[in-house]
Amino acid sequence: MTSALSTSRRLVLALAASTALLAACGKTEAPATSQAAAPAAAALPAKIVIGLDDNFPPMGFRDDKNELVGFDVDLAREAAKRLGVQVEFKPIDWNAKEAELNGQRVDALWNGLTITEERKKNIAFTAPYMQNHQIVVVRADAAIKTKAELAGKTVGVQDGSSAVDAIAKDEATAKSFKELKKYGDNVTALMDLATGRLDAVVLDEVVGRYYAAKKPGEYVVLDDNFGTEDYGVGLRQGDTELHARLDQALAAMKQDGSGAQISDKWFGKNILK
Repeated sequence: MTSALSTSRRLVLALAASTALLAACGKTEAPATSQAAAPAAAALPAKIVIGLDDNFPPMGFRDDKNELVGFDVDLAREAAKRLGVQVEFKPIDWNAKEAELNGQRVDALWNGLTITEERKKNIAFTAPYMQNHQIVVVRADAAIKTKAELAGKTVGVQDGSSAVDAIAKDEATAKSFKELKKYGDNVTALMDLATGRLDAVVLDEVVGRYYAAKKPGEYVVLDDNFGTEDYGVGLRQGDTELHARLDQALAAMKQDGSGAQISDKWFGKNILK
């Protein structure tokens, strides 16, 4: 009996020691996780400031009540609504647009901004949302019918616009000009064309055809142009969350027809790419 009790007591003590050892090990080693938690998506700002040229109809301009309106303005408002953010439109010097963006005075450039390889060095672009041409506009009574006939002529262009780059690519034609005169905006250039101070203006098709339609019999658009280009929204290269969300919103607007409705309002047809 005494021997059996001693043996039983030793077994109980051994079992207790093993349990204590296991408990101690459990306290010092945390259980391994099979997968790290995914990082939370970056939050968008409560308000996005959009830089634009407020004299660039029909993309962005001031109406008779001095309110900012236009195709790009309507697109931006619809996109902001889908992102759940407020939007503010800030007129800027378009020639200094990259400095305004990267200096964080605006959060986006949305006003007929052409996607170019040179601009991609400093700007992150959304997927293209429409296509454009750099067209040549002359007075209706002009004898100019082709680009070749711009030789010896004074041609106007908006400073800082993609029209400047488009003309430069056609080196032979550019060198044939008497003068390439740069303006702060296209509207002033077209006014100088109408008064005879210019022989032609090279500008975005959406703007040129808009003004030609408003003043029938005053302007003519040549069949020749200075090339095709895509429009996109310009963002800072580090704003990856805004970039991704804006791309999603624009794609959804194309798919559900809301973008087509805005396009039809300003152009009478769907011109979204």
